[in-house]
Amino acid sequence: MRALVNKAQGMGTLEGYSGYGSEQGQEPLREGISAKFYGGIVKPSEIFVSDGSKCDISRLQLMFGPGRTIAVQDPAYPAYVDTSVMVGDTGEMDPATQQFKGIVYMPCSADNDFFPDLEKLPATDLIFFCSPNNPTGAAATRAQLEQLVDFARKNGSIIIYDAAYAIFIEDENCPKSIFEIEGAKECAIETCSFSKYAGFTGIRLGWTTVPEALNFSDGSPVQKDWNRLMSTCFNGASCISQAGGLACVQEEGYQAMVDLVGYYKENAKILKNCFEELGFSVYGGKDAPYVWVGFPGQKSWDVFADILEKCSIVTTPGSGFGPAGEGFVRASAFGHREDVLEAVERLKKNFSR
Repeated sequence: MRALVNKAQGMGTLEGYSGYGSEQGQEPLREGISAKFYGGIVKPSEIFVSDGSKCDISRLQLMFGPGRTIAVQDPAYPAYVDTSVMVGDTGEMDPATQQFKGIVYMPCSADNDFFPDLEKLPATDLIFFCSPNNPTGAAATRAQLEQLVDFARKNGSIIIYDAAYAIFIEDENCPKSIFEIEGAKECAIETCSFSKYAGFTGIRLGWTTVPEALNFSDGSPVQKDWNRLMSTCFNGASCISQAGGLACVQEEGYQAMVDLVGYYKENAKILKNCFEELGFSVYGGKDAPYVWVGFPGQKSWDVFADILEKCSIVTTPGSGFGPAGEGFVRASAFGHREDVLEAVERLKKNFSR
């Protein structure tokens, strides 16, 4: 907070004002991200600082262009499908399946440990994969990510790996970066964000890592195209936001992030325990800030409306994340502790069996 305030105030002075910066991000911040979040396994030059993962997902779609084949987890963050539709990678939605034609939906449920059966999937140009997953809260294990990387390399696919919630992972068997997997630098791009790490949702700061070893099928480097796109379509993240990010990768700032994440993880634990005590099937809530709650035989929007009417609590209908999300709602741990505890009391009062 102090870093943000000081930079903002400095911008109002002749000495502290700074104009356009590097589109790739300030070098000290790129170095800090490399050291603090990757332990040096990716180079600072491979890290491109931006105004957030969501924006970068759209820019990645712009770089790859229309006519690509796409695979997405189901359920998953809607931006993957929606940007694919907008860029022209899909056909019309099939009303019967609620799926867009031209997209390979990879079912991820409790039945398959929230990881797709890759052997049953066709090869695609791009694979969108989020771990920990939004909305299910499932984090992929090392063995699962090894399978994913092997699958992508075998088929010439590029994985767009969304690690926006990686800092919430506590299971040592679940990597926080896909680049911990051998061969991933030859088939993956990773995007991440300070939004959930440090509460930067309105400040807007993230990064995307494009390895030097990643090439298109013709052998040309993906990083070269990404650098050109960022330099053409983006003037760089706000210097004020970057000052806050730089503070986050210092020891004091990093510890503050860890403490904040710990607070939300405790909220998630409280919510998960509540729904389990009420007898629901519950997933997530351990390596992610989301709790995925099943209501078999019911429509997600009906459950949403029922909880809202009875408890004045807003959840997120699972069907909004894809057809496989039908019958679920997502509960979020992002809130004040007193509000979470109040929500638990209301849920127990109205949904005790």
